[in-house]
Amino acid sequence: MKRLSCIVFILVHLTLQAQGLFPLNEKKYIDSLRHSISNNASSVAKADSYFLLSNFYKSTDTVMSKKYLEIGKKLGGKDSFTAAQYYYYEGQYYQDFNKEKAASAYQKAIEALSKIKNKKSDFYVALCWYSYGVAQKNKEGYPFLIRTMLEKSIPAAEKYGDSKILGFLYTQLALMLTYNAEFEKAHTYNEKALSILEKEAPHSTELFYAYLNTNSNYCYQAKCSLGKQFLDKAGKMVLSYPDSSSNTFYYYNRTLYFIGQQLHNEALQAIEKGLFYAKQYNQKLQMQMFYFHKYDIFKKLKRYTEAKNLLEEILREKTLGQDLNNRKTIYSHLSGINEIMGNLSQALLWNKKYSQLNDSLNTENIKLEINKLETKFNTSEKEKKIAFLNAEKNQKQMEVNKKNYYLWILSLALLSFIGLLIFLFIIYRNNKKLSEQKEINLQQKIKDIRQKEELALTKAILEGEERERERVAKDLHDGLGGMLAGVKINLSTWSSTHLNPELHGDFYKILGQLDNSVSELRHVARNLMPESLLNFGLEIALSDLCEFYIRKDLKIDFQAIDIDQELPLNIQLNIYRIVQELLANAIKHAEATNILLQCSQSEDNFFITIEDNGKGFENHREQKSKSMGLRNLKNRVDYMKGTMEISSDSQGTTINIELNIHGE
Repeated sequence: MKRLSCIVFILVHLTLQAQGLFPLNEKKYIDSLRHSISNNASSVAKADSYFLLSNFYKSTDTVMSKKYLEIGKKLGGKDSFTAAQYYYYEGQYYQDFNKEKAASAYQKAIEALSKIKNKKSDFYVALCWYSYGVAQKNKEGYPFLIRTMLEKSIPAAEKYGDSKILGFLYTQLALMLTYNAEFEKAHTYNEKALSILEKEAPHSTELFYAYLNTNSNYCYQAKCSLGKQFLDKAGKMVLSYPDSSSNTFYYYNRTLYFIGQQLHNEALQAIEKGLFYAKQYNQKLQMQMFYFHKYDIFKKLKRYTEAKNLLEEILREKTLGQDLNNRKTIYSHLSGINEIMGNLSQALLWNKKYSQLNDSLNTENIKLEINKLETKFNTSEKEKKIAFLNAEKNQKQMEVNKKNYYLWILSLALLSFIGLLIFLFIIYRNNKKLSEQKEINLQQKIKDIRQKEELALTKAILEGEERERERVAKDLHDGLGGMLAGVKINLSTWSSTHLNPELHGDFYKILGQLDNSVSELRHVARNLMPESLLNFGLEIALSDLCEFYIRKDLKIDFQAIDIDQELPLNIQLNIYRIVQELLANAIKHAEATNILLQCSQSEDNFFITIEDNGKGFENHREQKSKSMGLRNLKNRVDYMKGTMEISSDSQGTTINIELNIHGE
């Protein structure tokens, strides 16, 4: 009795969980899938939702399930991943009523998924191998299913890295071990599943079934009191979802618990509640399971007629009887219950059916053993034939090897000769390259010397130019400037005592012109050698330069960023002359009304950017122009080992200059 209960219990769970688990809140789950289909999601996303709906309805409405499956396939189009998904869900569709088609679909899915390298394909590979093992269970046996899980399904789930699917597979493996009476090993895998799911997925359906499976493992060991805590935890999880189909399995586990505790009335109440959900969700196998346990309780309560009627109903319904071992056990129980009731003829009839089925199963087992022996014999004969062919092959191979030996010697000699030729050619080519490289190095040295000479010449010209500017500026400012200033002061003093401003206006006009001449002379002297640069540094000098050029129809925005005040004077002077030339070009030639000047320093690099809204010039003009201003500008930039980029169009001109403060 205990053996049959365990068999059918495993069958129930495999039928459910090979489909994949659904959230306990099934209504919300279905609504979310329908919402995903109705919104503007991609065709591939909608196909995924249709597949999930097909999987959900496969047990309760096969027509709708098939419809959703085909819609998902059509929406997926030529997408390879969706095609692989379709095969998996096709296997799910056939899982309950056509194991061969289901197994074939899973194999197609695995083959297609193996060509797709992404994380989600690992997830479906794990499910496919598990479902394939379940589909082949009746044909290959539980050892095949357990081996498939350990070698295929669980490694794929570990590769995927999702805790829920790994916990689910550990729970299912524990279920297989429970069926095979490996209760301690089953307990180990149940603990693994619980440790993962309680931490990573505390509200998941996977954890709900892990609790139920742990409880059932204890119940089959007659340790129901130890399993009670896990049963209660599962009850708390499903309590908030009275419309969930998972309630069927919760009440089935309660039935197991009450049966183990010999609480028959409580067990019958749990069965009735479980039957309510099983009928509501058309869970035929679960209904028969409840009826079977009801039969067992009626038998213990000596309600033999009701017990016999239930067994006959279970047999007529055929769901449990599909499995020949289950049917054989039911025949045995019908024989026994009829014998207890005194129906000896019926007892004998059922016993004959039991014996016939048992003999048939034994015959099938004998056939299987004969096939295995025949296979071993054929394998042995093939191995002998292969050994003979290998010996013949080895003899021919030795002859071929001898010929190959002489060929190798000849080939090595030929290769040595070719190698010598290649070696000589390489030496010749290397010598030629060395000569060419020496010529290139010589030309480069000549070029470097010329550049150094040009740089020295430029330096000398610039330094001489600056010294001459300084001398002329000093002579103009201190000499001619002082004399003109003195003349102006004397004339101003004399006129204040001898002339009337109203009568001698022409004189005062000439005096004003003299004053303007003095100012212009000082401006010329300042351009030749800016005093603010000598006294206050580069940043102040550039600011003064911009202020000097500013007028009503011209705006200059000067920005200085991190300029080192300790720069050598000759570097500051070169930078000042570059900026001075840039501003002069923008004002005189470009006729700009708005100028942005930015000067910044970053360690050894100095950056100058000037933008104007002038009339611009052609981009190649700076290459062809013979303007002394541009030539001087380029000479100073080259002198400081800098680079200059000019971008100009009808909207204005932008010049970017990068200088090295150690360039000289």
